[in-house]
Amino acid sequence: MNAFRALAVVTLASVLFTPVLARAQQSSKSAPLAAELAKLLDDAKLDSIAAKAEDGYVGALYFPGTQLLVVKAKYSVPARMDAMLTQKAYRDAYIDLNSATDPKSKIFISDLGANGLRAKRENSQAYDEVDTVKGNFHLDGDWDKAKISEAEYMKNFQANDDAYAHMLQALIAALKKPS
Repeated sequence: MNAFRALAVVTLASVLFTPVLARAQQSSKSAPLAAELAKLLDDAKLDSIAAKAEDGYVGALYFPGTQLLVVKAKYSVPARMDAMLTQKAYRDAYIDLNSATDPKSKIFISDLGANGLRAKRENSQAYDEVDTVKGNFHLDGDWDKAKISEAEYMKNFQANDDAYAHMLQALIAALKKPS
């Protein structure tokens, strides 16, 4: 009975004290979507994709197995962007979105590993980054270096992961749309 009680206490303690970052890694909304997008791009033999999003446009440049660069922004000449999408000039659309956009609406994600955003770096590997008008957010798990609290860091991570998930959903929908 004492062994059972000790096991119960250890189990309860491990559940209660699981680090917030570990739970966030597992709850990344963007991880399964990034994997799906990478598979769709691989299957279609594409290295880029772009699409109209609910509040602008989104484009991605894909380096198989290593990186997914995704940008979302409003575009100053929607008719030009719509024409690029119709012509499937996805790389050109990505380049234009990355350079000739409204900077206040731009969000740029560097997803190293093309596996969705991670709240912290694992095993000293490179980390994901998010660049917005508010600044550059390094997903390295070092909130002290960023001069913010762990709670604020996690709030930023969740907000950016949600935004990235929406971006990925728009790109996936574009790839699944019949030609």
